[in-house]
Amino acid sequence: MSNRFLMIHTSVLPDVFEKVIEVKELMKTGKIKEITEAVKVVGISRSTYYKYKDYVFVVSQTMNNLKVIISLTLDHEPGTLSKILDKIAYYKGNILTINQEIPINNSANVNITFDISNLNIELNDLLEKIKSMEHVIKLELIAMD
Repeated sequence: MSNRFLMIHTSVLPDVFEKVIEVKELMKTGKIKEITEAVKVVGISRSTYYKYKDYVFVVSQTMNNLKVIISLTLDHEPGTLSKILDKIAYYKGNILTINQEIPINNSANVNITFDISNLNIELNDLLEKIKSMEHVIKLELIAMD
């Protein structure tokens, strides 16, 4: 199975995907603080929400400034983060923010937000290249806007 990203109009999708987005929005805005309450309000189960939450994103209506947030777990090795940033820049990604935790048990968690509007490679291909780099333990796409 391919790990490609597709842009699909909601009119052809089951309602469950829009409801997952609704839960995310309720939580993001702080209108509802608990997942249990949010899924009840929109009418889906917790298990449905957790099944799809990492795979459903809203793409901004203004396509000229697309941003993604990736979460990485990295071995605590000098130069690892720098090489990842270089890889993103090489393919014309523009780094917006970097949040790095202190390494514990010889690994560190890092979130990187970057602009992909000028990427000269498919996002999925870039993520695969980063994921396969030495000292990258885990990579997840957290959000896309």
